[in-house]
Amino acid sequence: MRYCHIVFDLDGTLIDSRADLAQAVNHVLRTLGLPGLPLDVVTSYIGAGARTLVQRSLGPAHEHRLDEGLMRFMEFYGAHLLDHTRLYAGIADVLHALVQRGAGLSVLSNKPEAMSRTILAGLGVLPLFAVVLGGDSCAARKPDPDGLLQVCNRVGTVPTQMLMVGDSVIDWDTARAAGIAFCGVAWGFGLAGLHARRAQPIIDEPAQLLTILEGRLTDDSSHA
Repeated sequence: MRYCHIVFDLDGTLIDSRADLAQAVNHVLRTLGLPGLPLDVVTSYIGAGARTLVQRSLGPAHEHRLDEGLMRFMEFYGAHLLDHTRLYAGIADVLHALVQRGAGLSVLSNKPEAMSRTILAGLGVLPLFAVVLGGDSCAARKPDPDGLLQVCNRVGTVPTQMLMVGDSVIDWDTARAAGIAFCGVAWGFGLAGLHARRAQPIIDEPAQLLTILEGRLTDDSSHA
């Protein structure tokens, strides 16, 4: 195999969590007497952690209410993690196939670790992952490379044998900072950003990860 360990981003890569995140954001806005935001707007704010999500949603005029808003967000979202959140189609099958082929799997998210674990457990895939790290697990969150390097150390894998899979430029930047290969996914939240950075390869469906694992997918045969 070309890679022996694959590290996945969570939101936008393994799971479609947009509806639950938007529900939590709009709960915060409503309780603060502010108008709600459309799903696509909230989606564009996802990726850098809850604090940044709430900050962007409040906007500069209400940034002074960030701490209160974040507290309300975490309380509400923590109680509604799995209302609508699901694995993307084909993800479960590919995760099991990767494990069967001998690949190790981990998750590195900017979502808090406990929430990440709760979601993965609720969706029935937590046991497949050797390591799950969240935005509160490391000294710095993505795109700082510390989380990826921690995974390397914990599983005993050198960076050249590891692949980072994600849907955003945050994941791409994280992989580059750690000296780890990257694969983008076209079904997530940040495809436009990946195209802007000319990130390659970008896959259109989860099953293509199996060909990447075997070194059979070239940049030219991936999503353009």
